[in-house]
Amino acid sequence: MNYLKRIIDDELQLRLDSIGATLIVGPKWCGKTTTAKQKAKSILHLNDPDMRDAYLATADVKPSNLLEGETPRLIDEWQEAPKLWDAIRVSVDRIGKPGLYILTGSTSVKKDNIIHTGTGRISRLKMYPMSLFESGESNGSISLSKLFADPNCDIGASTNLGINELIFSACRGGWPSSLNLISSKSQLFVAKDYLNNICDNDISTVDNILRSPSKTRLLLYSYARNISTLATNNSILKDINANEEMGITSFYEYLDALKRLFVIEDINAWNPNIRSKASIRSSNKREFIDPSIAVAALGLSPEYFQTDLKTFGFIFECLCMRDLKIYSNSQGGTISYYRDRYGLEADAVLHLNDGRYALIEIKLGSKEIEESAKHLIELKNLITQNNLLNPRATIPEPTLLIVLTGGPVAYRRKDGVLVIPIGCLRD
Repeated sequence: MNYLKRIIDDELQLRLDSIGATLIVGPKWCGKTTTAKQKAKSILHLNDPDMRDAYLATADVKPSNLLEGETPRLIDEWQEAPKLWDAIRVSVDRIGKPGLYILTGSTSVKKDNIIHTGTGRISRLKMYPMSLFESGESNGSISLSKLFADPNCDIGASTNLGINELIFSACRGGWPSSLNLISSKSQLFVAKDYLNNICDNDISTVDNILRSPSKTRLLLYSYARNISTLATNNSILKDINANEEMGITSFYEYLDALKRLFVIEDINAWNPNIRSKASIRSSNKREFIDPSIAVAALGLSPEYFQTDLKTFGFIFECLCMRDLKIYSNSQGGTISYYRDRYGLEADAVLHLNDGRYALIEIKLGSKEIEESAKHLIELKNLITQNNLLNPRATIPEPTLLIVLTGGPVAYRRKDGVLVIPIGCLRD
């Protein structure tokens, strides 16, 4: 099986050249171990059923024994033995060289299980399921990093990725294993099986607290019904309690477990000082790490969305959010959203670590492009006006205004707004 290059590959190499150890985190099945194996010279699989008990016993008594091997040494699913964290930190200090260890983990470990944060010794790298460019479905004719470097560059491009193909890609998800399957039915089953594993097993094994599979399904179903919206926790809990009783404390415990499993990843609000805080929406936008989880939780199929594009629009936004996070990773990209009670909005605000940012609207079809571009221009003008009225204002004007679409053609509007199909975008 040929390895499909991941955007994170270069980031991993940078860390191996700079830091003693690198921790790759992300959801199960997103390809963490496969990617790490491309760089590793020796491997320790802590979840190997034949050796797991022996490994855990060794980790409890003398964890440094498990670190012996050619470097970079891959410690797969390291969270099975949290004592290894501090052993690796000590080893990095003692040897004093970069690129010694790669750790992978599909659940985040509670801080009270480790002594030291690992700052300066262990670098953290987030991995997602595959973007459309990584899976070969986006032709990558428009580079996000090049757009930021030269906002006035030519963006003339087109894609053959139509609506039906986008629907299938979102329902299948970015799970690497699904791409090697022959039938579309098999490819779609991967996300369904992922959901079943989360509900039936992982929700309880993440911290060894028994939780109800049915309540987990209800929570994920409600989350999926509210994907890409500002639904409150109370409304989601009310959804659950309409079918099965769940208290507020349990709700937050289930929610925390799903976040630690990298299943749910909400989008925070951007609160620039351009309006009163009371007028800017501050609730989190509900999102999954991959749109296929929402589709599986809803029990829907590509055929359903072909006749309900309005609902698919919310799934499409989740897909675009996933890809934007992946494409901006090397530049320290973070995603938020903006919305106020006056109707101004940006579905995504993409910030780079050097202060540049893009205001982005995400719209599946062409009918909404005009209104979306209007919102972006109005928001940019509001920022400009705020800066003129407040000389001490620290909010620069946006570098890019983008309407990200499911359409076929990329172009620059007369007002400067870029219309870009997700099927053309890459890092």
